Amino acid sequence: MGQRFELWVGNRYVRSRSSNKFVSLISAISMLGIAIAVIVLIVVMSVVNGFERELKDRLLAMTSHASIENPDGKLSSADALIDTAMENERVRAAAPYVDGQALLVFGKQLSGAELRGIEPRAEDAVSGVGSVMQNGELDELSPGTFNIVLGTELADALEVGIGDKVTVTLAEGRVTPAGVIPRTKRFTVSGLYRVGMYEFDRRLAFINISDAQKLYRKKDAVTGVRLALTEIYEAPAIVREVALAHGELVLVSDWTRRHVNFFRSIQITKSILFVILMLVIAVAAFNIVSTLVMVVKDKQSDIAILRTVGATPSSILKIFITQGSIVGIAGTLTGVLLGILLALNLESIVAFFETVFGIKFLAADVYFISDLPSELRYADVAKIAGIALALALVSTLYPAWVAARTAPAEALRYD
Repeated sequence: MGQRFELWVGNRYVRSRSSNKFVSLISAISMLGIAIAVIVLIVVMSVVNGFERELKDRLLAMTSHASIENPDGKLSSADALIDTAMENERVRAAAPYVDGQALLVFGKQLSGAELRGIEPRAEDAVSGVGSVMQNGELDELSPGTFNIVLGTELADALEVGIGDKVTVTLAEGRVTPAGVIPRTKRFTVSGLYRVGMYEFDRRLAFINISDAQKLYRKKDAVTGVRLALTEIYEAPAIVREVALAHGELVLVSDWTRRHVNFFRSIQITKSILFVILMLVIAVAAFNIVSTLVMVVKDKQSDIAILRTVGATPSSILKIFITQGSIVGIAGTLTGVLLGILLALNLESIVAFFETVFGIKFLAADVYFISDLPSELRYADVAKIAGIALALALVSTLYPAWVAARTAPAEALRYD
């Protein structure tokens, strides 16, 4: 036969077409259960990994790795601070900015927003906003043009498009003979961006830094300087180095302070989901126990005959371990292959169903990320497959041990 007889007999039992179809059905169900559980776990872990990747990329793209501000919101030594920052080899780029709140009005539509005054080229080097532009160019925010770039969600809320003029109203007023009147300025919409996070697409607008200085009456001062770093996980240490080298009293912040709770919650959620879904695999794997117990009962006479012709208890043990292992391995491999295939094409599959049924799985006004991302990590796949196989192998031990203890005389008494 070219194989040890234990492996051959165990394989025959798996493929047996005996009159007891119920045992074969339970074996198929056990195999299918393991496959489905592995598929679900791989896909869920890939989605969580995708959310983690997208959250990091999108948050860091719009909020920068680190920032340095003046305590009173007016940093007059921005150029000197930028020079100091660029002397640090771990700082990739630096850009000044002016932040402020405003009310945007167009016709009967109005919306609150955060206005950020930027130098287009410097800002693009820090955050990469230019790469998410849907219409227009970031460079059109030139000084004195009073152009404005809106997020797509904000533009939809205001019902504006390229070339429309929106009125920017500030809470700060000016005193006139008629009383205190809010300061207003008309801006022309020159571009639209979409980063895919409702928090930014709905609430953040860009104008030129010179226009922002005039609008908020900061003269030559800015709110602060944003930094792009070569090592994002060293952001707290790097921004402190720059601030100390600058020598003035400043406020420092970095992405780990502003958004660390997002990443911690994702890691906690990922761990909890892994444990819960691993229990599903455990339930599916332990179905092998009931399957093999029924097989042992069904094969009592076969076991007895094998024992009488010289098979040892260890050989009987190996036969049923082989049978259970084949079910577990087949189910795991099927689940791994289908899980990888589904995870790699999940975004296309979701987009297809959204188009066909006209639904949106992740509403932009509810979730930070409106797309369903997926990132397959083969380390997770290996871990899932290893645990599934281990649980399947463990599940075979008790039924195989019961089969090995079968007494030939007792099994053949009534045959």
